[in-house]
Order: sequence, then structure tokens, then C-alpha cells
Amino acid sequence: MAENEWLTKDFYKVLGVSKDADDSTITKAYRKLARKYHPDLNKTKEAEEKFKDVSEAYDVLKDKQTRQRYDAIRQFGAGGARFAGGSGGAGFDSAGFSDIFSSMFGATDMPGGGANTRVRFSTNGGPDLGNLFSMFGSAGSQSSGFQGDSGFANQYSQYSQPESAPTPKNGDDITTSITLTFKQAFKGATVSLRSAGKTFKTRIPAGVRDGQKIRLAGKGKSGQFGGSSGDMYLNVHVIPSERFSLRENDLLTKLPLTVSEAVHGAKVTLQNIDGELVKFTVPAGSSSGDEVCVQNAGVPGKNGKFVGIVEIHVPKRSTMSIKHAAKEFDKACGDSYSQAVDNLRQ
Repeated sequence: MAENEWLTKDFYKVLGVSKDADDSTITKAYRKLARKYHPDLNKTKEAEEKFKDVSEAYDVLKDKQTRQRYDAIRQFGAGGARFAGGSGGAGFDSAGFSDIFSSMFGATDMPGGGANTRVRFSTNGGPDLGNLFSMFGSAGSQSSGFQGDSGFANQYSQYSQPESAPTPKNGDDITTSITLTFKQAFKGATVSLRSAGKTFKTRIPAGVRDGQKIRLAGKGKSGQFGGSSGDMYLNVHVIPSERFSLRENDLLTKLPLTVSEAVHGAKVTLQNIDGELVKFTVPAGSSSGDEVCVQNAGVPGKNGKFVGIVEIHVPKRSTMSIKHAAKEFDKACGDSYSQAVDNLRQ
């Protein structure tokens, strides 16, 4: 988003936080709203627009320098200064003001600015503009005045442009965030991003983790005078799954078994992340916590495994016959079985 749009955007209100909220509060608010309005979880048109607004707000407020610049511009525009187009001796070249504004706040966009446009300023208790004009050098004979509401006037001269060719300047890096569902993070996804006023698509690799940072070369701010563009850094947020988790390149899930299946061994099926059935071969004598693996069913293209973690289930309400059978089972297993279990408890 261009900074000249910040005057009309209240990012604190979008995230539902106060203007003095700390970084942790801002991040928590963003993640809560991102989960609520993410297009993969909320299919309404309204949710899509709100997700864009929430992402824009977080991109600005999460970075300390960008947030300071946003606050300064909002204060400057809200009550500090007024701009009016005009002509004659009371004018001021907005191109020069844009340079000053950029040096103060790091901004590159000037609302309503253009070549040969002349503007006047008046102050109402906002930032002191008096020091702005001390940055101009004396070159040329034509000067014009700066008129404030208090009636004082400061004189300044237009500064001359250097005769030598400008030095190439590389563009700044930018940092933004992206929120993915667990499935998108596991399989990879193509997403749309925006930089320097342009929208582009990029591929998020399979197997990204929550908190991971991805570098997109040349997708930052444009360079000047032939300088290279900066890079874009994506901070990845992944919405957790209730059924699955990642361990390196392996996809993990629970593998529920009956006592009989654990004792005898069995072939059981589980749904993978796409809802497809995958067959697991459970060896006889499996215990809770054991892992049963299916090869080449983990993170795509990375030789990962689909891992089922054994969970042996027993009835919550047992009849007398079930209790009797359980005691008989313990007897049949012998003392070595009871001793092995005792050792695990120590």
C-alpha cells in the first residue's frame, strides 16, 4: 500500500487494538482475525475483503520503523498541517517538500503531489514545519514565503540540482506476513502478493513451518537511478491442524487400535490430509506410542513418511465379562508381562 493512503486507513481500528498496543498484542489480534477471515476457512466475499484489510494493517504495525512512520503521517495529516494548491509568491514546490518528507519519515509517496504543483502549508499545533525549510540551500534569486496560522513568515530559496549524474541507489527490503492453512503449508501453495503497487504470484514450497521466513529476491522496493530492487521477506504463520502435525518431512497422526489389533497385528486404514485412505500394517505386539510408517507419503517431493502413532483404546464402560476377560489376559501373559509394565512405571 502506498503511504499516501495511510491518512484514510485506521489500522489500529482494523485490528481492534489501542494505539499504544505492544507487538505481542498486535500479533495476537492479527492471528485471531486471520483465522476468522482466511479465504480457505471463510468463503464469503466480505471475509475476503476483511482478510486483506487485516493483512495490510498487520504489515504496517508489526514493524517498528514502519509503525512510527505511519503514526507520524497520521498525526501530520490529522491536525498538524494543511495543504492547499495555489499559485503566485505564496506557493511551494511539492517536489521539494516530498524530498524533505521522505528524509524525515522515509516516505516515497506524496499525496496529490506532482511536477510543478505548488502548495501552501498552515500549522495547527502539529509537527513544527519551521525546520523543514532550513534544509534548502540558497540558489537562484526567486523566493516565496511560508505562511502559518500564527502570522509568521519564513523565507526560503529553491535549491539547485547537482550537475553530476545521480548515484544509483538500491531499493529497500520489505517484510510482510502470510497466513497458511496446515494443508497449504504441507503441500505448498501458490499465493498472490503485492509490492510496489503491483500484484504478483509466487509459489510457497511444501513443508514450510510456522515462524519460518522466506526471501523473495528483487520483490522489495524499486531502486532509483538504475539501482537494484530490494528483497521481500515473508514471515509465515501456519494455522494448526487438529489431526496432523509435522516432524521434519514426516506427516504425523494418531493411529487408534483395539486391544485385539495391537496383540494380533492388523491392517488398518487412515485418511491422509487429502481425505484419501492409506493402509497401515500394524505388527503384532504393538503398544501405545509405537510408530507405524508408510513410506513416501509425507511432505511432497521430500521422501517423507506418513506416521501413525499407536493409541490402544479400551471401552470406557466395561461389563463383567470384559473385566473377567482382561484378568484372564493378564494371567495368560504371565509374570514377565506384569514385570515389564511395572518397570515402565518407575
